[in-house]
Amino acid sequence: MRRILLVDDEVNVLNALVRAMRQHLDIPDLQIETFSDPFDALTRCAEVTFDVVISDYRMPQMTGVEFLHAIMEVAPDTVRMILSASTEFETVMSAINEAQVFRFIPKPWQVGDLRENIRLALEYRDTLHEQHRLADRQRVQDGTMTREELAIRQMEEEEPGLLKVKWGPNGEIIM
Repeated sequence: MRRILLVDDEVNVLNALVRAMRQHLDIPDLQIETFSDPFDALTRCAEVTFDVVISDYRMPQMTGVEFLHAIMEVAPDTVRMILSASTEFETVMSAINEAQVFRFIPKPWQVGDLRENIRLALEYRDTLHEQHRLADRQRVQDGTMTREELAIRQMEEEEPGLLKVKWGPNGEIIM
């Protein structure tokens, strides 16, 4: 299953992006989630692993660069892209330098470019995932990681927060 997160303060833009992706992306089991509030999107990223996040640059609560920088902290392997009507050099540079943005998509987007950029982002995500898997396998062979630690890491990757227990003030487990 592939997961894409879209964040834009304009609901019409989110709807248009979803419509374009549903019509033009041939990705089985594609799940697209949309948020108009970047804080809600950050909360969701702590709960679920996304392959790709596409954020608008200009939002009232925070800039897209600030949002994607926060995503980098919460989900470092999620491929980050920014969507903007701005073509200012400083905007592009801050996106690349501060949030390590994979692609800058101009508004209005071209469906073919959007499709190609998402395809490339998913390929890049797969490459990152494979590199981590091979590095973890090597750590187990070297003895710097146990098989149990590897299993825990894999479970946490599949379901973020699965192994975190929330304790109440009296020692009870909070569901």
